[in-house]
Amino acid sequence: MSNWFLRIAMLYIIAGVGLGIFMAASNDHSMHPVHAHLNLLGWVAMFLFGLFYRVIPAAAETMLAKIHFWLYIPAHFAQMVTLVMLYRGNTSIEPALGLFSVLVGVAFLFFAGVVWKHTGQHA
Repeated sequence: MSNWFLRIAMLYIIAGVGLGIFMAASNDHSMHPVHAHLNLLGWVAMFLFGLFYRVIPAAAETMLAKIHFWLYIPAHFAQMVTLVMLYRGNTSIEPALGLFSVLVGVAFLFFAGVVWKHTGQHA
């Protein structure tokens, strides 16, 4: 699981940096919220997930961790797609974006459970 989070994080930083370069070159910064979310929730969060699971490999074997992974990866991707659609002017996508954002938040709660369980007194 660690490898998958680290590798997917690299795809997100490439996308985030690429979008940043495109915005700078075109002088069109309308996608800056997408750029920020790609970098923070894509690159930073996923890289930290990967490092945590690398340092505490037993955590990656739990059902909570598997749910975290399989919820976060598709929900975050869908969140980014719908965020692009919103900033391209499709306001009817907001309910779907809201749903995917909530799912990303729930995935963070699963990760919090994993961290809590594997960093306590008896861990």
